[in-house]
Amino acid sequence: MSRVERAKMPLAQDVVEAVAVSHGVCIRPVPMQVTDTTTGALSYVDVPCGATLASKCPSCAERARRLRVHQCREGWHLVEEPDLTPDAPNDVQQALMVERADITAARDHALSAGDELEALAHSEALTDVDAALRHAGVRGQVDPAKVQRATRSTRRRTDVPDLPKRPMEATTLGRTFLGRDGEVFRPSMFMTVTLPSYGKVNTDGTPRDADSYDYVRQVRDSFGFAGLLDRLVQNLRRVAGFEVQYFATVEPQRRLAPHAHFAIRGTIPRALVRQVVAATYRQVWWPTTGSPVHDDDNPPVWDDDLAGYVDPATGVPLTSWADALAELDHADDLADELSAPELAAQPFHVLRFGAQVDLQGLLAGTPDSERRIGYLAKYLTKAMSDAHAIDDTDPNAARQRAHLARLAAVAKVEPCGPGCANWLRYGIQPRGAHAGMTPGGCRSKAHKSEYLGYAGRRILVSRKWTGKTLADHRHDRRAWVLATLGVVADQEDDNKAPADSARPRDKTRDRYSWAPVERNTPIPPLAHRLLTAIAQRSGWRAAYEAARDGKPPPPELLSATPLNPDHGRSAIHGTEQP
Repeated sequence: MSRVERAKMPLAQDVVEAVAVSHGVCIRPVPMQVTDTTTGALSYVDVPCGATLASKCPSCAERARRLRVHQCREGWHLVEEPDLTPDAPNDVQQALMVERADITAARDHALSAGDELEALAHSEALTDVDAALRHAGVRGQVDPAKVQRATRSTRRRTDVPDLPKRPMEATTLGRTFLGRDGEVFRPSMFMTVTLPSYGKVNTDGTPRDADSYDYVRQVRDSFGFAGLLDRLVQNLRRVAGFEVQYFATVEPQRRLAPHAHFAIRGTIPRALVRQVVAATYRQVWWPTTGSPVHDDDNPPVWDDDLAGYVDPATGVPLTSWADALAELDHADDLADELSAPELAAQPFHVLRFGAQVDLQGLLAGTPDSERRIGYLAKYLTKAMSDAHAIDDTDPNAARQRAHLARLAAVAKVEPCGPGCANWLRYGIQPRGAHAGMTPGGCRSKAHKSEYLGYAGRRILVSRKWTGKTLADHRHDRRAWVLATLGVVADQEDDNKAPADSARPRDKTRDRYSWAPVERNTPIPPLAHRLLTAIAQRSGWRAAYEAARDGKPPPPELLSATPLNPDHGRSAIHGTEQP
């Protein structure tokens, strides 16, 4: 065999990873040390990495995508309201709250008497009681601290139309329609919204004239796109008159600007939706930047005595974030005093949607509905920049790379938020400034080229979409598989709920203690662990297919019971501890 022929042979590690991916096994498992607090047994278990990008782990990304598809399908065409009524407080929770009331009264008495040491001791006791309340299943804060926030006028802009407002009904379900044959229909909607144009583009998304293309506006729109989507949902609920529920995904267009697809429960008149999209905007009230004051060669320097940044040449402190915002308030006050609206402060940036809005009505269980669900999950396992990867064989590949490079260059220097280090470039100290900040060195993923300026969540789900969290959906899928296999989930009553609890409590979670594996721990190499997981996954698949076909699966294939810490994971090895 020649060296060339041997070089073309696949590596053993690559073959193992390929087989692992084909069997749905995580290729980047995290080894964990599991201790049975009852018997003292020690074992090592591989936990899936949980990556959502296929470039990191195809198996975990595909598992996450399927879970999102299940979540989207379950909530899109609900016919009953999700039950989110809080449970009644139990005896333990009420007793802890009584204890907190006594400590609060004692702390207030100590403060009024001027005894700071006693008040401090009571404050520490309150912290412990609050932790006990959270452990007992109480959410929220009993006595939240008041935060002073700067407020600005909520008066709508004069260049956008007003929106009608309807009385809000306490429902998340849409209207029903009666057909000619007496059948009741409850349709839902699929909506796509985009950002406006920044210049004419070619069919491949690249600008026809890169010099006149508005890269700054595109980057700023991408930075604030998540907030614009939130404002759109608020306006839709305002005009629809009910609690509109949605499942949305954010994806890039060919021009690398983000756009969003919405699965909306219920229907809203299409003309009204288009009116809402046209009237929706979001103003960003930040200091105006203007031209850069400092460059990369002479950035501002940190002064320990002033606890802030100063000009490297003159030593003059940079304008603080609070003072920069105060200038906006001063401009508004001056405009009101002189009755001169033209002197009022102007927003840093105004975000609006583009004119292109796609609306479709869909019914549950139809092929069109299933295709839209697949479309929502089409790019979930890819990074923003990977959704439209550049093909080297494309004759326009160089032009596409130049477009991406220009966009990344602008995103690197534009401020992404109040705490962004890029404010130093414009002579303004970021909010919460600290030593070590440099222009262009902001750690936000919005500045990274693979995110195309969008740093928000790729999936946006309303709270009452299904009334469940992703953990609840995982539990439902797991329970369905166990039921198919004929495995009892509450074996030996270990998962049954205590008398004073309204929700089931998994005692196996309290029985086992998990900790990361320390370095130099003698565990098998990764390839060996992947082969073990492949064999285990093959056994599970065989057991599931046998149970699905009505055949009792072999008992040896049902070893992963709910009482086993290795359920859903791959065991490395175990050792008994005295």
